Amino acid sequence: MASVLVTGGAGFIGSHLAEALLAAGREVVVLDNFDDFYHPEVKRRNLEALSGRPGFALVEGDIRDEGLIEDLFKTQPIGVVVHLAARAGVRPSIQQPALYCDVNVRGTAILLEACRRHGIGKFIFGSSSSVYGNNSKVPFSEKDDVEGPISPYAATKRAGELLCATYHALYQLNVFALRLFTVYGPRQRPEMAIHKFTRLIDRGLPLQRFGDGSTRRDYTFISDIINGVMRAIERVQGFEIINLGGSQSTPLDQLIGLLERHVGQKAIVEGEPGQPGDVVATWADVLKARRLLGYEPKVPLGEGLARFVEWYRGLKER
Repeated sequence: MASVLVTGGAGFIGSHLAEALLAAGREVVVLDNFDDFYHPEVKRRNLEALSGRPGFALVEGDIRDEGLIEDLFKTQPIGVVVHLAARAGVRPSIQQPALYCDVNVRGTAILLEACRRHGIGKFIFGSSSSVYGNNSKVPFSEKDDVEGPISPYAATKRAGELLCATYHALYQLNVFALRLFTVYGPRQRPEMAIHKFTRLIDRGLPLQRFGDGSTRRDYTFISDIINGVMRAIERVQGFEIINLGGSQSTPLDQLIGLLERHVGQKAIVEGEPGQPGDVVATWADVLKARRLLGYEPKVPLGEGLARFVEWYRGLKER
């Protein structure tokens, strides 16, 4: 059976996907450069349970390394590419826009071109709800205008979608671009809000709340996202953009209150002005995902946060 190449496979979402693929009997090749956006050792721990398992291979390298990508596609029996590798984060992208364009746009183009050269027919692109910008209409539909991104990160994700559409039009590459909405759960990146807030509340340290607490996010538990990605791998055909979210939107102050309850400690909240690049709200319309993928988010926020806090308490270093 052909392997599934998962770029960024040592990260939060990628490592969960690699586990699910192996459990389903698929062979998996993980490509990751273990960059220092957060501590590389965290990502290595994400793959500890997979190391040495039959059907699993790890390749350390950068998606921008054209020679490495060419060798990888020549030597591995790749049938599907799930492209999750990216320079992440809205606020850091404002400080390093050229780096974000290089990794997220040029890196995606290199992978698409490798698929063309080697006849790979299936490509899943990890896009982001950030492409919607400050869309005033909720919930967000794939039919909505996305021509107003408000961060370089969002612009690079939209550019990736357009590159995928181009490769479908030119070379009939089958692509599903999945717009992911604020994914959380065990192994979430340490700088993301739920993980960061949990850590600060647990330690009795102040947390910065940007804005007045009314900003809203569609928080989506990792198992729901992985279910959607697995179904996309099975069904990818043509070119489609598909929202994967929890299909509910929660204010920031409510999130903090839920975390206080699950951690068992009151948060010390320090109010700060809203930050450039942060959108007011996200909320996924998942009707298309239901129709094309049979996708149905199952984990409500309260249950997901309880699972996250339980995982967090099991960490050796908190």
